[in-house]
Order: sequence, then C-alpha cells, then structure tokens
Amino acid sequence: MNYLAHIYLSGDHPELMVGGLLGDFVKGPLRGQLPQAIEEGIALHRKIDVFTDSLPEVKNAVTRIEPPYRRYAGILIDICYDHFLAANWFNFHAQALDSYCQYFYQLLSEYEHHLPPAAKRFNDIAPKAQWLESYAQIENIEYILERVGQRFRTPIPLNNAFPQLLRDYQLLDEEFSRVFPKIIAFAESQRLGHTF
Repeated sequence: MNYLAHIYLSGDHPELMVGGLLGDFVKGPLRGQLPQAIEEGIALHRKIDVFTDSLPEVKNAVTRIEPPYRRYAGILIDICYDHFLAANWFNFHAQALDSYCQYFYQLLSEYEHHLPPAAKRFNDIAPKAQWLESYAQIENIEYILERVGQRFRTPIPLNNAFPQLLRDYQLLDEEFSRVFPKIIAFAESQRLGHTF
C-alpha cells in the first residue's frame, strides 16, 4: 500500500491518518517522541505492510515484475494499488476524492511541527501538485514512478518498469479487487479496541 491507501486504511481519526502517512517517513522504533495516536498510526501502517506482503495475490504480482525491477516490485505494486483505489474511490468512500485529499492536506499542515523533513517536503508539494488525487489517472503513474526513483541514494529509472504494469493492468486490477477488502478488514480489526 502507498500513501493514499495508508491514509484511507487509518480510518477517520486525524492523528491516526497523519501516522498512516508518516509510516513511510519515520523509521526505527517508536519511543513516544510523537503523540500517541500518530505513533499508533505509524505502527498500524507497518502492520498493514506486513499483512499485505503476506497475501498470495501480492506475492504473485511481485513475481511477475521482471529484472532489473523485481527488487523494487513491492514499490511498483504499492503505487499501482494506490491508482486502483483512487480510480475506484467512490466504491470505498462517500466523500469525493478531491475533497478528501484537500481535507488531508489541511490536516497534515496542522501537524507540521511533528513532521520529519521528508514529510514536510511532501506537505509543501502535495497540495500544489494534487499528488494524491493524481493517482486516479493511469497516465500519471509513469511520472510518479520517475519521481519515486529519483529519491533513491542512487537514482533508479523506475518509470522504465511502467510498461510491465500496463501489460498486467487487468490482472493487477482483478487482484486488487480481491485483496483490498481483506486489507480493509485487517486494518479495521487492528483499530478495534483503541480509543483515540
């Protein structure tokens, strides 16, 4: 799962949603340096990643990515799944995608003092670029992959793997439609019992 999916899977508690995003920006043990619910959101993000990677459909999708991009297959599949979520958003949420994303950008700005530097850059760029909303159009995914590839210490042309995603587009869509309800149920079960 990528940014949009993790925010969505965090439910509707503001700090949990912020933590859902920060799971991609905060590494290492959680030691109470952030508000409890934000750290809970980061922990939930990590549990969702482990659960998602264990699903047979996801494992199969990863094995279809050919070298030299197989080592980045998890990233490619995560971004592709964000595309399917955004493109089919009305199946998952009553609020329109654009207004949901605008709400989240505003929310994230309110917690800017808790954001690590890379998340602050996301906070600066994402609203202007309509980053999360842009996942809905498949033609934007190639550019998103290029941007992600540039963030590695040694840049990787991840956009060159885009034709593989197009080749398997229908199959990936079918797999997403099977796995995402399982991931939603897992995330909901993890949130149960918490009083945020």
